[in-house]
Amino acid sequence: MQENKRQKQIGGLINEELATIFQLLGLNIIDGGMVSISSVKVTPDLLEARVYLSIFNAKDNKAALKKIEERAWEIKKELAARVKHQLRRIPEMKYFLDDTLDHVFKMEELFKQIKKEEGENPQGEGQAQND
Repeated sequence: MQENKRQKQIGGLINEELATIFQLLGLNIIDGGMVSISSVKVTPDLLEARVYLSIFNAKDNKAALKKIEERAWEIKKELAARVKHQLRRIPEMKYFLDDTLDHVFKMEELFKQIKKEEGENPQGEGQAQND
């Protein structure tokens, strides 16, 4: 579903403010992992914001997400103080793991493995073409 202009504006605003809030509250580093906000999607009624978090190098991504969810009230209170003049209602925040980076790393590893196998067995390639 396509986001409208207002949803994108609010999503961008929340994204910027949350990045600052996460730094202030010390939530940008959890369990040795770096936490960043990859995107914020706002529902058409502007009552819910889905915050996608990218967690890099943490021991346990789900545990890191849980720590953020435990401080959701504090995060929302800080957000409300910062955007009260731009928004009538502060959207309900829902946090999700953005595992795009994990997929990228897995794909890179697969490609490396394929290249390595091709290097070890170069004649196998020619046989496949002759069949």
